[in-house]
Amino acid sequence: MLFRVSPNTGLPLYLQLMEQIRHAIETGGLRAGDQLPTIRAVAEDLVVNPNTVVRAYRELEREGIVELKHGSGAFVSESVVGRAKVTPKAQNIVQVAVQRLSDCGLTDDEIRRLFDNELALHRAEKSSGGKQ
Repeated sequence: MLFRVSPNTGLPLYLQLMEQIRHAIETGGLRAGDQLPTIRAVAEDLVVNPNTVVRAYRELEREGIVELKHGSGAFVSESVVGRAKVTPKAQNIVQVAVQRLSDCGLTDDEIRRLFDNELALHRAEKSSGGKQ
């Protein structure tokens, strides 16, 4: 498994790594039960601090995407099987929404801000238990 990160994007390296792992799972490059490369191997390959890889793996574990087994490594969680099946449907929904917003004359940046705002509102609602 080959991952790539770029310090020039402005996005923290651990987030870039997390996104690439998610993408590999969504596209079938990684499947439930697959072992991720070791922290040391990823850190050496990407020329990053091992703590960067640890942070990415721990965040993915917190999200339920990865299971960390002490002494054995990191594995793609069995729970991602259902998510992988939903992703193509979700991608289609996003494509339709983006096309409709674009047809309304919105720019890419305006669409991105709308999505970011809705995600922030959704997170806030979830964290407050759905109470406003």
